Order: sequence, then C-alpha cells, then structure tokens
Amino acid sequence: MKILLVNQFFWPDAAATSQFLTDLARHLGTDHDVTVICSAGLYAGTETAGDPPPVKIIRVPGYRYRRSAIGRAFSYSTFLAASLWHELTIPRPDVIMTMTTPPMLSIGGAILKALRGTRHYIWEMDLFPDAFVSLGALRENGWAARALRQVADFSRRNSDGIITLGPCMRSRLLARGLPKHLVHLAENWADGRVISPEPFRSWERLNVLYSGNFGLSHDIETIAAAIYHLRNDSRFVFTFAGGGVHRDKLESVCHAEGIGNVRFLPYCSREEMSHHLAQAHVGLVTQRPACVGTVVPSKVYGLMAAGRPILFIGSRRATPAILIRRFGCGWRIEPGATQSLIEVLETLAARPDWIRERGVRARNAFERYYDLSHGVARVAAILGTC
Repeated sequence: MKILLVNQFFWPDAAATSQFLTDLARHLGTDHDVTVICSAGLYAGTETAGDPPPVKIIRVPGYRYRRSAIGRAFSYSTFLAASLWHELTIPRPDVIMTMTTPPMLSIGGAILKALRGTRHYIWEMDLFPDAFVSLGALRENGWAARALRQVADFSRRNSDGIITLGPCMRSRLLARGLPKHLVHLAENWADGRVISPEPFRSWERLNVLYSGNFGLSHDIETIAAAIYHLRNDSRFVFTFAGGGVHRDKLESVCHAEGIGNVRFLPYCSREEMSHHLAQAHVGLVTQRPACVGTVVPSKVYGLMAAGRPILFIGSRRATPAILIRRFGCGWRIEPGATQSLIEVLETLAARPDWIRERGVRARNAFERYYDLSHGVARVAAILGTC
C-alpha cells in the first residue's frame, strides 16, 4: 500500500508532532511504501538522534519556523503551498494522513481525495481553530473563527476518518455535530524501551517535576501560588525543565522573590528522558479548563513509562484526569484550588509509600495500553494498514 504522511516537522526534528509521526512511520515503513512530506527546516533548530525511518522523505523549502506571530504565519503558509504542490504531483497514494502542523493542513488532503480518489485521514494533534479561541487569539463568534471552523469541518466531514488524542477531544468534535463513525480515539504513547522505571532518589526533599513546554494552554496560577506558599521550604524542590512563556514568567518571579527551592533546566532530549524523569518523585501536568479538548497533554505517557505518578491541575473532563481516575495513578487538583494543592504536596512529602504505589500503577497501565507498540498499532488500525 502507498501511504503519504504530511506534517511540517519530521525526523530528526525533536518537536512532539515529529516524534509521534516518526514512530508511526517506522511502524508503517516495514510493510508499506511510505512517503513523508515535511519542511526542510527544523522546529526552533532542535533535532534528535537515531537512524532515519525506512521511508521516502520529501523536504520542501520554505520560510523557517519562528515563534513570532508573523514568523509562524509565513512559515505555515509557505509550507501549506509547497506541500500541496507535492501532494498533487507525486504518484497517487492509496492513503494520505495529514496532521495539524500547520493548521488547516487537512485542506490538502481533502483536495487530494476529491481529485485523485485517495483515502484521507486527519490526525488531530491540536484542534483548530478551537485552540486559537481557547487561548484568546480569536473571538469565539468572530468572523475569523467561524470561517476557519467551517473550512476545518468541511475537511473533517469529507475525510475517511479523524484521529483524536483523548476522550475530551473526541467529545468536543462530536458536540460540533461531526458524524460519530468518523471520529476515532487513539491516545498517544511513549517508548518503554527508551523510558523505563528507575529507583526513586533520596526522599529528603519531594521533587515535583514539570517537563516540557509550559505555555499559554497550561494553568500557571495554581502552582505558582503553591510555590510561593512553600517558598524555601526544605521539604520540597520544584523543577521546571523545558520552555514556554509561563516557564519564563515563573522563572522571573522566583528570581525576583528570591525563591530558592525552584530549579529551571533546558529541554531534555528523548535519549536522556528516562534518567531525567527518574530524578522526580511526582510529575506535574497542568491545563487551563478552556483548553480541554483543544489539546491533550502527551507528557503524561512519559511519566507513566517512568513509573512516576501524575499530579494534574486541571478539569475533571480532561484526558489526564480520566487516566488518573481509571488507573489510580495520581492526583487531580481543580484549577485555583491552591490550598488543596498545598495539602496534597504536604501529605506526599510525608507518605512516600503513596507515591511508590501509584507509580507502580502508572507503569502497569502504561505497559498494558500506552507503550509505543500499542500506540502506533491503534493509529495503523484506523488507517486500515494492518
């Protein structure tokens, strides 16, 4: 079977969408003729090690990705145009799967389906334009949001399937009236060969780790208030590894207030992730209620692979909250409930046995449902490539 995968970022890029697509391409490339269309540039100049997957890679030129609004717009638009040209000129694939970097990439898949009869699937890593609305970049009922939603939903309704990352994302699309048979659920994953449980380090201080991007879709107020209350408390150390606007904001506040029990580290490579996560006792994940279903935090699967329980600040409707309820692998705090968060942290500092127990539950659930082999198989089954 000839399969075409399209996303702006791909191996050796370290962007999250690139890593998931690379995993899927390795899986599909062993039995099928797979082509990937991606950008010649990297996401913010980051790259990861490892051999290339066994696929044909078409790298299209374009404006390099920039974090500024204008830079992103130029980068997205040039890739959309260049990728569509290649989609229409390469030999006809049997299946095309488009991701959501850049937004509206599914338009190319819809055109290919209409003109060349190719089956089209959309892998919704972020839900657009809903994600823009939830961040305040677009007004809910503004003309731009309505127009983008109509275009996106046209592609969705005319696709052969839509792959969502969690029950919250699936529910959001179904509430929009999309046909139930088109909207599939396939949670993300982590690689259990790369990330494996290691013994917990010293219990002298409870190490709460936030790893990855700490951006606009994440709740910062609740954890920031708890950190201020527990500032310089020798029982705790809070570690933020990665980047994002909220990470920078929190670092500035901690520096200005002289808070000494918070550490800030750079992004960690995938190859170093197992040792990195092993430094933590508890993994912190946060999400603003407005963003539930527009994005699904994928960092929970790495934490589960490492055998670390999840401390989630977010809505009970969010996918991390659903995982915690289903597997008993962590704790959920309502956004804004600072006192509840402080009480949980103080209890955990005194009860390492609770952390060990829920860490074991996290790893057991991971091995059963969220290891790499399970994740790629879910997506492949939806594409009909098994």
